[in-house]
Amino acid sequence: MSGTTVQQEDIAPGIGQGIDRVDGPAKVQGRASYAAEHSLGQRPLEGWIVEASVPAGLITNIDCSEAERCEGVVRVLTHENVPEQMLYGDPADAGRFGQSHAVMQGRGIRYHGYPVALVVAETLEQARHAAKRVRVEIDSAEVRVAVGASDRSFEELWQHPELQTPESLDGGLEPDAASGDFESQWSEAVHKVDVCYQTPNQVSAAMEPHATIASYDGDKLTVYCSLQVIASAVEGLANTLKLDPAKVEVNSPFVGGGFGSKLGIHNDAVLACLATMVLKRPVRVVQTRRNVFSNAPHRGSSMQHIRLGMDASGKLVAIGHDSIMPAAHGYPFAEATGACARASYSAAGIRSRHRVLPVNMPVLDSTRAPGDAIGTLAFEAAIDEAARVCGIDPLDFRLNNMPDKHPVNGQPFSSHDLAGCLREGAERFGWARRSKAEAGARKLKGFGMASAVRVNMLVKSAAEVELDRTGAVVVRTDMTDIGTGSYTILAQIAAAELGLRVDDVTVKLGRSTFPTSSGSGGSFGAGSTGSAVQAACQNLRRELIKHLNEAPQCAHLSKNAIDSAQLNGGRILVDNESFSVQSLLESADLDTLCVQGQIEPGEDHDNYAQSSWGAHFVEISVDRDTAEITVDRITTVVSAGTIFNQKTAASQVKGGVVWGLSYALREELMLDERYGAFMNRDLAEYHIPVNRDVPDIDCHFRIQADFRSNPLGSKGIGELGICGAGAAIANAVFDATGVRVRHFPITLDKILEKWEAEAG
Repeated sequence: MSGTTVQQEDIAPGIGQGIDRVDGPAKVQGRASYAAEHSLGQRPLEGWIVEASVPAGLITNIDCSEAERCEGVVRVLTHENVPEQMLYGDPADAGRFGQSHAVMQGRGIRYHGYPVALVVAETLEQARHAAKRVRVEIDSAEVRVAVGASDRSFEELWQHPELQTPESLDGGLEPDAASGDFESQWSEAVHKVDVCYQTPNQVSAAMEPHATIASYDGDKLTVYCSLQVIASAVEGLANTLKLDPAKVEVNSPFVGGGFGSKLGIHNDAVLACLATMVLKRPVRVVQTRRNVFSNAPHRGSSMQHIRLGMDASGKLVAIGHDSIMPAAHGYPFAEATGACARASYSAAGIRSRHRVLPVNMPVLDSTRAPGDAIGTLAFEAAIDEAARVCGIDPLDFRLNNMPDKHPVNGQPFSSHDLAGCLREGAERFGWARRSKAEAGARKLKGFGMASAVRVNMLVKSAAEVELDRTGAVVVRTDMTDIGTGSYTILAQIAAAELGLRVDDVTVKLGRSTFPTSSGSGGSFGAGSTGSAVQAACQNLRRELIKHLNEAPQCAHLSKNAIDSAQLNGGRILVDNESFSVQSLLESADLDTLCVQGQIEPGEDHDNYAQSSWGAHFVEISVDRDTAEITVDRITTVVSAGTIFNQKTAASQVKGGVVWGLSYALREELMLDERYGAFMNRDLAEYHIPVNRDVPDIDCHFRIQADFRSNPLGSKGIGELGICGAGAAIANAVFDATGVRVRHFPITLDKILEKWEAEAG
């Protein structure tokens, strides 16, 4: 069954209801403990990171004597006295999350802000005070910290001798992909768009900074950390510290945002663990907001060369997308910025290529919707340019170029509803009825729209479900809740499968001793872990039926009647009779009944192209004098299979749309290329939208359960909202002002400069 429109209640009663978050009360009452708030039996020591002031070089001398004499200081850790670690980046086959994340390993400096010392003291204030008294001498080296887009054309950079083709892109995609003969189709195209778009460095800066409390007793390492994927953290710590993974316990029950930056461990975790291994006391390392900008992952800048060729009727015949981005030395990550160009529209010739330039910068890694967030920002803006070159409405242009199979690999889609999203979004928004501002009005009016696409994935996951004698159920999995609603939707799934109230289900997450799940990230968490919970509940029901068949009190019942048994609170309903769960478990001599379930990708993920789809429509106003941009309204329509919870899903989409707005108009992590240092390392100068910048977002779901995606019929939704949203705003800015800004973010000075130039 694929792409079938169904009602939520036909999937499972209770799934889809927009209930409040089950963890909400604990959070607003302060009872939910985040990484830095856990107690390990005694007050932890506090660690403060001393950062390098140059992007590369060798430490020639480090003097900690004054710092060590400061009140409360217990130890100053440097490369000279930390425990032995596995070489950074090893083992080569562990991937970027499982590889060694060794810190202060030798005298080398990898980037500006790299930890050169950790001051450990009784209090945070004492550690910070002493850190200022660590004296570090560094023999700096010549380095590259940026792609160099400011003074070179794309063609020049494409020929750079140190440019590399990554082994693979994020998500396992090939760096280069093609179908048909792009160059031939390009040369014969009647209408052409040949443009270069640039996006800046960006950072996710989650509400909860990266933080770790670690405790080591000489045998076992216990870690509380702000993480998205628990299993990756265990592997990364075990490899880094040369420990048996069975001796590493990682916990992350509540996470204050991740957005990809917490998929694996980072310096706070490694430093806290090194310190506790030396001191045998719990140690806490909490990154400051400024630390997060240099000691946590960020998204690198991009240059994207896009070529679109159309025939006389406006049909795309050639789609070309080439991308250049930086890559941190020794860290294998490259964004698939061209993925949307491969999947969105049909053309006889398609070519997408990715190159990276190694730089001495902090880790470049996933930020929400890696590849597609900035890929759609540029590509969907270029598509708008193509529509205008052809003299075709941007909506019609997209609808006229819909693919009937994956445009590059030729696979059939498991479901494809982009056209449906575009049509419904246009109708709800009133796209056909849009009108410009009256002549002489102070505010210019602009309208823009864009498609949204994000690949859908299923990741091997397991969960455990336990039923006690009262009829209550506990779900356990190492899945995390990064603010997305995992606790709530997993409770809804379990309740729906077992015929219980959500209040009868307790969900426990974020502990490495629980069954291993996908974790949160890549929009795969809900579908993957949710399907594992569903499988565990189905296995629990089978076990119940087995025990019912063996129970003396059920001997008179037929097998058919028992097979249709249902749970209801603490009782089991069979035919017209009712038995207590307690009596059934007592007859089986059991206190609880505990089973596991698991899911993993199968043939449907090998044989079908799978994506979530969406469309954004935007209206903006632009001041004629100041070029100040106001976003007036946004309509977003999404098709992502089964929706587990209308409220949490809408929250995810709206948050992504706000971030797309931010990418279009606000965010830019500014780099001083002389020193490899970010200049705006806080939320005062790294600009993001505030409440007054964001209008009401009209969000709608088209429910098309896709059972080739997973048994629940869901598809990823966490990253879809950001995809295309910024492009819709950029297209609206052009519609209002006549200025096409291709170097994001779109700031008023860029519009004013173009207006002034045109005015003569």
